[in-house]
Amino acid sequence: MNAAIDATVASTALLTDRYELTMVDAALAAGTAERRSVFELFARRLSGARRYGVVAGTGRLLEAIERFRFGEEELAWLESQDFLRPNTLVWLADFRFRGDIWGYPEGEVFFPGSPILTIESSFAEAVLLETLALSVLNADSAIATAASRMVNAANGKPLAEMGSRRTGERSAVAAARAAYIAGFSATSNLEAGRSYGIPTMGTAAHSFTLLHDSERAAFEAQVATLGPDTTLLVDTYDIEQGVRTAIEVAGTELGAVRIDSGDLPVVVAQVRKQLDELGATRTRITVTNDLDEHTVAALASSPVDGFGVGTSVATGSGSPTMGMVYKLVARTGDDGEWVSVAKKSAEKASVGGRKSVRRLLDAHGIAQAELLFLGDGPGGEDEGVELGERTRTVLAPLVLAGETQPGHTGRDGIEAARDRHRRALAELPPIAMSLTRGDPATRTEYR
Repeated sequence: MNAAIDATVASTALLTDRYELTMVDAALAAGTAERRSVFELFARRLSGARRYGVVAGTGRLLEAIERFRFGEEELAWLESQDFLRPNTLVWLADFRFRGDIWGYPEGEVFFPGSPILTIESSFAEAVLLETLALSVLNADSAIATAASRMVNAANGKPLAEMGSRRTGERSAVAAARAAYIAGFSATSNLEAGRSYGIPTMGTAAHSFTLLHDSERAAFEAQVATLGPDTTLLVDTYDIEQGVRTAIEVAGTELGAVRIDSGDLPVVVAQVRKQLDELGATRTRITVTNDLDEHTVAALASSPVDGFGVGTSVATGSGSPTMGMVYKLVARTGDDGEWVSVAKKSAEKASVGGRKSVRRLLDAHGIAQAELLFLGDGPGGEDEGVELGERTRTVLAPLVLAGETQPGHTGRDGIEAARDRHRRALAELPPIAMSLTRGDPATRTEYR
């Protein structure tokens, strides 16, 4: 078997479910594996009855698809499991995705039914990507959606992602990336900083204060090393005394104090008053302590200068997945003609057919509806637009003939996604920013 894969690059081919490979095995035997097929990845509803979702993870997925190759180790292990025919192992040895992928580009907002990814290739090629695509986009989009709501709630005040200890070690890196795309300004995770160029932050925990014989000694050690522009954690013992000691040690040019406990709206007001009375009018206040979008919103009008968010962003604020699915919506028949297919199960129905998408905007550029056109697929968006309707194209080519298109991966792709997210949010109606449970901010309309 020819295992054409760079041995220095980790394969992603086994980050999948067994039934993806058994379907390929059976389709190869039946002679249907090469039927041209279209799969769509979409969410039937928005988790938590949120008003919009945020696409995140696309760049990571495209990089993972490039590494979705079966090398010698992967093939040897599969052979040892004895559930695939030898001919299928030979087919896998030469596998690389050669089809097309269109999708909502990273940072874009989406709604129920939005074809976030449209994968067109042979059935065998496309079905192999199902688990990988869902595992990346479900998790990253849930985090980005939660993070976006927090950014909106913060009303322009910066947020730092601090959730590394609340999820898996590799998931923590992906979470920092997704939160940054949605508008967070920094992360505590150093690997995310190295891999993605995200600004990193962090100074000291309560253990550093407890290590020393007194709070003053701990502050003196931190300021001596990090300088007076550091952030001192003032709530290990008594907050009022902690603030006083912090200013005595660092002076009125102290960068910031951090508060990690207490009735935050009350405590923040007291600390701001105390800092001003001590002459530390430029010392910032950062708060942490299990924040979510609701507590951030409650504090947005208080004299807080920044937020550090951990558990709620790293876990998608209680919705660790977006509930996305990956469904076959069209395939060719024996005559080569396209056939629309759809699942009809109760509450799990899908809409068959190749689709293109345009977003309907009003005269002020505010989104009114997501228009899904049944027909020739991505690229045919103008068909069905009524005279006088103001729309814009949503889908973008991500992979064409197996080649990843520029602008969607790497650090440049992340920065482009941040900019795209800001523009997409500006199109949403005001109701989209509500933190209450409710209907999507725009309707989905099939044409």
